[in-house]
Amino acid sequence: MRPFIKAYILAIGLLPFVAQAQQAASIRGTVTTSDGNPAEAVTVSLKGKGQGAVTTDKGNYTINRVKPGTYTVQVSAVGLTTAEKELTLNAGESATLDFVLAENTAQLQEVTVSAGRINRFARPSSDYVSKMPLKNLENPQVYNSVGKELLAEQLVFSVDDALRNAPGIQKMWEATGRAGDGGSFYNTRGFIVQSQLRNGLAGNVTSDIDAVNLEKLETIKGPSATLFGSALTSYGGLINRVTKKPYETFGGEVSLSAGSYDLQRASVDVNTPLNQSRNLMLRVNTAFTHEGTFQTQGFSRRFALAPSLLYKPNDRLSILLDAELFRGEGIGKQLLFFYVPASTLGATRADELNIDYRNSYMGKGLTQQTRSTNLFGQVNYRISPSFTSSTNLSSSHSFSNGFGPYFYLLPSGGALGTNNLVRADQSTRNSTNDVFEVQQLINGDFQLGSLRNRIVLGLDYLHVNSNQLFFGSVFDTIPLSGNTDFSQFNGAALAALYASKAPDFTYPITGIRNTYSAFVSDVLNLTDRLSVLAALRVDNFNNKGGKVGSDVPGYQQTAFSPKFGLVYQAVQDKVSLFANYQNSFNNQGIYNAYDVTAPDSLAQRFAKLEQANQFEAGVKLNAYSGRLSATISYYDIQVKNLLRTDPNPLAAARFAQTQDGTQLSRGVEVDVVANPFAGFNLAAGFSYNDSKLTNADADVNGRRPATASSPVLANLWLSYRIQSSVLRGLGVGVGGNYASDNKIQNSISQGVFILPAYTVLNASAFYEQRKFRVAVKADNFTNERYWIGYTTMNPQKLRSFVGSVTYKF
Repeated sequence: MRPFIKAYILAIGLLPFVAQAQQAASIRGTVTTSDGNPAEAVTVSLKGKGQGAVTTDKGNYTINRVKPGTYTVQVSAVGLTTAEKELTLNAGESATLDFVLAENTAQLQEVTVSAGRINRFARPSSDYVSKMPLKNLENPQVYNSVGKELLAEQLVFSVDDALRNAPGIQKMWEATGRAGDGGSFYNTRGFIVQSQLRNGLAGNVTSDIDAVNLEKLETIKGPSATLFGSALTSYGGLINRVTKKPYETFGGEVSLSAGSYDLQRASVDVNTPLNQSRNLMLRVNTAFTHEGTFQTQGFSRRFALAPSLLYKPNDRLSILLDAELFRGEGIGKQLLFFYVPASTLGATRADELNIDYRNSYMGKGLTQQTRSTNLFGQVNYRISPSFTSSTNLSSSHSFSNGFGPYFYLLPSGGALGTNNLVRADQSTRNSTNDVFEVQQLINGDFQLGSLRNRIVLGLDYLHVNSNQLFFGSVFDTIPLSGNTDFSQFNGAALAALYASKAPDFTYPITGIRNTYSAFVSDVLNLTDRLSVLAALRVDNFNNKGGKVGSDVPGYQQTAFSPKFGLVYQAVQDKVSLFANYQNSFNNQGIYNAYDVTAPDSLAQRFAKLEQANQFEAGVKLNAYSGRLSATISYYDIQVKNLLRTDPNPLAAARFAQTQDGTQLSRGVEVDVVANPFAGFNLAAGFSYNDSKLTNADADVNGRRPATASSPVLANLWLSYRIQSSVLRGLGVGVGGNYASDNKIQNSISQGVFILPAYTVLNASAFYEQRKFRVAVKADNFTNERYWIGYTTMNPQKLRSFVGSVTYKF
């Protein structure tokens, strides 16, 4: 750790000298309406100077890199009364300037909607993707943002449902609730990923993740270890939850929802200043949800509480403390595994199996309790007009206890296609997983000569402590045909089984892993249209060892991860061409290798870093005054140093491995968010992925991995809000998702088994006014029967309806 501390001290020591080299200042403030509400999406500019900013949904704005002088600051938008104020800035000085518009909130909404300029679903910038404020057009990396406006329109209550709006993302596995890895699994660019980051830091939730505290959801594409490390990301990218923050005025909303399958939900979002000067602010988001199942057995009860406290003693310092508390109880959703070639079951597709789609094949009481507690702290300090410091702490704790029923099929021994169902359990007993992260960031935005530099220096410490215990037994094997009483597989019967004998297996996962990291990233503007990005990370891993089923030895390893990017704005602020090189890695630790010096034995070897390298190029658009936002890209990811079974027959017999495996993943992604005419908005995405194991075990070599998801994915949402004065506030939306065939078995020995392609269509209607909102939705309104999974199959919810009433204050 000492080298990183020294590097940090050195960086701090150099800041005053760098800051002194330039004297640019900034103007910041808040724009509110005459009734005290924040004014969103209005322009604040320096009159006649070509510099400006657009207010956020909290009414905040910042204009950076302002030279000393006297300026007229102007607030304007189509249909608004223009407001102006004059100020004088001295060298190195910053100013705060607030505005109150003549219009009230309702008038502001009317003029912005009638002007037809609101691309409501677009998010043109991010503070997290590159760990610095950067517009999408300036960023050589591909990412997608799903904002709270779209979630509200679709009546989305979970991260799972929010992600159906993200191009190239497919849900693969339901949340199991178990400590450590019990959250939902997804696939992006051919690789499995979970939602383990919150505001750019560790924030894992090991159950269904409630969307009550979501400001937006970012899916950041490609190997991203350079800025985010390898522990919480995958080679396909990462998922980052951006949460709601406190603001300076009183407000909020209360919602009640109910629907099919005994859905009952209540949620509250309340924000209030805690003192007269409005520099101490509290926001609390909470929700309770109960939902049954479309199958014969199953339920989930979930509670979410997310308080956040923001203190801003002055315009240079802010302190944010917040938390996420998730509590849940329920019965795991049906998972069917495959341990035999599907051809022996008389099927090559899920819809050919003699499985009753609506039968859960179990009784009552197979419940599990799950908890996730995430605590966060952030101290932001503006060192100078050009440099800021951000100190971040995250503590994430997960717990699980209870049953985990699962199933698999075996041939009955009779006619082909008459199969038996094996009913089994993998329980978790008081399992815990703890993650602690400390991250220090120094951000700079300054001139070196005529060149603009935006830089981030980071130090990071990640501590993971796993203490999980899994155990289980086969309960019974039953025929799928006939009049079987499926309710006998229940909580009381399974508890009696464990009381009568030891479990068939136990599987502990324990150990402590520490990662010490330092990284730097710089965006250098060579011209006002051409910029380059260069970044480098160094990680030192210290795995203390532990158990993953059996004993696993500890190890230490150091890794370097570079990143490069290039952006050329062919049409400034409208069209950019970009290219990137990105890297990620994985630590494989110790593995068993064939010992050529002693042919009758195995040797333990220290694995090299498994590496993934991506090359990507594409185009980004922000055209027609922001009404069209689009990204089109082609990527090529090559993975090397994969472990595989040693092809030497003697080695294979002794379960030896060699580290020369490779994999390719190539594809195209398209993301479009548009507002082609007043009141009409759309969000659409398309992706094609070609994944292939190129140097692997003979059984799978040259084939698409069984974990790589559907090659073709598409998403679409169309929304229209009536613009006439009589019906203003009334709107409808319709859209859905398409996924091509998904091969969950794909090998010579197991054959090919497919989860069939599906198209799921959804719709909503809503009526919204300043104080209330009424909405209804229909999910899967064509009643499509479809399955998700990787190496497993899991039936998905049939047609459902939900209604919701919201009061806003």
